[in-house]
Amino acid sequence: MRWPYNFLFNSPPYLYFASKRTPLKLELFIARKIIFNDRKSFSRFIVRVGVAAVALSVCAMMVASSMVSGFQQEISRKIFGFWGHIQIRNVLQDNAYEEVPMNIHQRFYPALDTMPGVTHVQAYGTKPGILKTKTDIEGIVFKGIGTDFQRSFLTSYLTEGRLFYPSDTGKGNDTLVLSKTTASRLQLKLYDKVTCAIIRGSTYRKQKMVLGGIYNTGLAEYDSKFAVIDLAKIQFFNNWGRDSVGGFEVFVHDVRKMDAVEQAINDRYYSVDYKASSIHHLGGFANIFEWLALQDVNKNVIIGLMVMVAIINMITALLILILDRTNMIGMLKAMGARSASIRRVFLLHAAYITGLGLLLGNFLGIGLCLLQKYFGLLRLPEESYYLQVAPVYFDWFFILAVNLGTLLLCTLVMIIPTYLITRISPLKAIRFS
Repeated sequence: MRWPYNFLFNSPPYLYFASKRTPLKLELFIARKIIFNDRKSFSRFIVRVGVAAVALSVCAMMVASSMVSGFQQEISRKIFGFWGHIQIRNVLQDNAYEEVPMNIHQRFYPALDTMPGVTHVQAYGTKPGILKTKTDIEGIVFKGIGTDFQRSFLTSYLTEGRLFYPSDTGKGNDTLVLSKTTASRLQLKLYDKVTCAIIRGSTYRKQKMVLGGIYNTGLAEYDSKFAVIDLAKIQFFNNWGRDSVGGFEVFVHDVRKMDAVEQAINDRYYSVDYKASSIHHLGGFANIFEWLALQDVNKNVIIGLMVMVAIINMITALLILILDRTNMIGMLKAMGARSASIRRVFLLHAAYITGLGLLLGNFLGIGLCLLQKYFGLLRLPEESYYLQVAPVYFDWFFILAVNLGTLLLCTLVMIIPTYLITRISPLKAIRFS
């Protein structure tokens, strides 16, 4: 089995170039000799520049996409965690926070959480009102949560105190949870008392409550609008019965299938009294989702520019390599090598540069992302970006696509400059070498 190998690499090259089809092993052998040539030359420097250009481009694409995706994921998680992915509300409701009540005994509740794609469903209610202390007053929207409330999200953002347990009897729990922004404006501290009041036509209702917890999601303009209280208090303020709620929040397993789950709910549990709507379609959050969608434009622009930088550098590097090896090309043609065979030699060289650049770029890009993920080196102004630390999210499918796309695109583009080889005359190349 060693004979063909020794024969291939020890025999005179012209025997193979003279054949109708040059063996790929010989082309690979010549490419390897060029790549791993130890002599110092300008072309060797150009190879290093090409590798560095590809590596930096891949690194920039990976870091940009991971941080933009992380930013979108984290902001969306905060909104979805507080309001769910889909809301089921009365079709007569035209105001986001002045609700037309629904009966809690519905066909889909609580059976909806067994539907494919749905992880949880919970009842809620809201009511605009005011918070009043001895010295200050603040407009607020009370959000009522029941015993089915998914506590893990809000608990993770508590900075002080704890989340109360809603009651399913009587007037409910007398504890409320405020955002850090609202508590600061009202100069409230943990366990201070505050008056919660609503005005409904000529009716005025109020209730003394205790500040039991303070949360901070970082979405200051949204946090400042809401106070979390017992759902029974919403029923009390609205003069509802114990079976009345403002609506239902539905959580889905895959955000990308949110619209499909919304349609499935409306199809399966069709009713003229209520309708399921994804939170994307609700007016109160449309602006922030449009803003998040714009981040994809920034990501795509960065990726496009980095791919162009990598391609331009690779074309330049390959042209210089061909010109630097003009004498070698002339000698190979004189021995019978075809232009297509010599082009494949330089394409293999370009593939080596691209592959090595991808390897280094992945190592550098993933390394920087891991440093940011676990050590939070890049800090952000929370009032502007809603986050204190730039988040990182690894989309491995996208990372694989970036690698394969860069390799394929660079290899295809490299075919163009290799046509220069067909214009090199063996006689002139040898004569002027």
